[in-house]
Amino acid sequence: MTQQVHFTKMQGAGNDYIYVDATLCHIADPSAASIAWSDRHKGIGADGLVLIGSAPSDEADFSMRIFNADGSEAMMCGNASRCIGKYLYEKGLTQKTEIRLLTLSGVKNISLNVEGHITRSVTVDMLQPALHCDSQFTGKGGMETTIEVAGKELKGVFISMGNPHFVSFVGRIEDIDVAALGAMAETNKAFPQRCNIEFAQVRPDGSIRMRVWERGSGITMACGTGACATAVAAALTGRTGRKTTVEMDGGTLEIEWKESDSHVLMTGPAEFVYEGEIELNN
Repeated sequence: MTQQVHFTKMQGAGNDYIYVDATLCHIADPSAASIAWSDRHKGIGADGLVLIGSAPSDEADFSMRIFNADGSEAMMCGNASRCIGKYLYEKGLTQKTEIRLLTLSGVKNISLNVEGHITRSVTVDMLQPALHCDSQFTGKGGMETTIEVAGKELKGVFISMGNPHFVSFVGRIEDIDVAALGAMAETNKAFPQRCNIEFAQVRPDGSIRMRVWERGSGITMACGTGACATAVAAALTGRTGRKTTVEMDGGTLEIEWKESDSHVLMTGPAEFVYEGEIELNN
């Protein structure tokens, strides 16, 4: 049976996803839908599919599920969370500017900066980073360590933001073959669940230029959890303070790793791109 599914394409710092209100339609196989719809030649074109749903309990206001372009389900996406906040508010699904969003990595608190009913920016409390996570990394997290990639050592810092990240600091980011190194590092045996790979250059003013290879999607314009992991890794290794900006291919995010409770706050834009309908064969 074929059904028409209404979708909204949104982007945060260039990280683009297809958003569907899952309370209005049932997508039986979201992995297959994400693969088909994310195709930039034969589908809508995106980094993946996000399903916005109701919360199963009072601990949250809404829920999200996110599927990468290869169909794998992700734990969390910071850029998608910001977009969901804008979506919910501006489409009238909530009047709250403080929203609790249930993800596979816990409940995230989203704060909207609203002017005249328009969401100008969104801050997401990404909770505490995990410096050690045996199920995601077999080495030592929270410190610089090395993995072997193509017979050479790649130095980096493992940080979990609910999902795994390996942040490698480099002298000149333009010299890095992100596609080649990222693809090989993602599936390194040190990462049982595969891994997001960030390459970061710290500038003299303390800001960070970062490029990312996302597991399941490849090179993307931005990664919110990746920006958070990069900022934490930079602070841990003494390269920056606890508050910095992270510039990615698609835009810039402000990241603060709070001393009071070790929560990571991520602030940045969220934008609508377009809406439409697409056929789904169930």
